[in-house]
Amino acid sequence: MSTQNADPRAELKRKAAIEAADMVREGMVVGLGSGSTSAFMIEELGRRWAEGLRFCAIPTSERSAEQARSHGIRLVTFATHPQIDIDIDGADEVERGSLNLIKGLGGALFREKIVAAASRKFVVVVDDSKLVDRLGARVPVPVEVATFGWTSTARQLEALGARITQRMDRSGNVFVTDGGNMILDCHFGEIADSAQLQAQLAQVVGVIETGLFIGRTSEVIVATATGLQKLVAA
Repeated sequence: MSTQNADPRAELKRKAAIEAADMVREGMVVGLGSGSTSAFMIEELGRRWAEGLRFCAIPTSERSAEQARSHGIRLVTFATHPQIDIDIDGADEVERGSLNLIKGLGGALFREKIVAAASRKFVVVVDDSKLVDRLGARVPVPVEVATFGWTSTARQLEALGARITQRMDRSGNVFVTDGGNMILDCHFGEIADSAQLQAQLAQVVGVIETGLFIGRTSEVIVATATGLQKLVAA
C-alpha cells in the first residue's frame, strides 16, 4: 500500500505509541487512554495479545473499550482491580519541565484522570507539536460540568478569567461525555500557575473535573522528526 499521502505526524505518533506499548508486561493491569495516539497503542497491544501476551485493561472511554474488545483484550473494572500498573495516554499540551498536561479535547478527561490517579506509572505519548513552555498556549482547558445549571457554572468560570466555548459535536449538537456531562472549553491564554488554576476551578460548584493534569506524569515519550525522546519531570 502506498504511503505517499500518509500523515507524517500520525506515523510519528504511531512509533511513540509502539514504544509505550513495549512497557506492558505479562500480567499487568493497564490503563488504556483515549484519542488518536492511544488508538495506535491499543492496536499495538492487540497485536501483542494475538501473539500471546496476557494482561487486563481498564479503558478511559467507550471508544477505547470497543477497540480493545475488537482485539479480544480482557477488560476489567476498579471493583476487582483497584490498582493499575501502567496507564498510557496522549495529551493535548505538555508543559516542558513540569510535564503538567492539558487533556480532554477528545472529551474523556474525567475518566482519564480517574485512571491516571489509580496508576503506579502514568506514561504520556505525544508528538513534539504538543510541547509548550506554558499550558494554555495553544489549546483551551476543557472543563467537564453538570448539565443542570451549567450557565451558572459558566458565569463562575468566566469570573476566573475564562473565555468560554460550549463544546459541540460534529453534528452541531451539544457534546455529551460518556458520563452524561457537558464540556466547556475555557480559554485562559498562557497559564502562569496551572496548579493554582486547577485549585480554583475545582472550587466552582457544578464543575465535575478539569483537563489540567498536575503532577501526575511519570514519563513523556515524544515523537520527533529525528526520533523518539523521553522526558521526566524536572
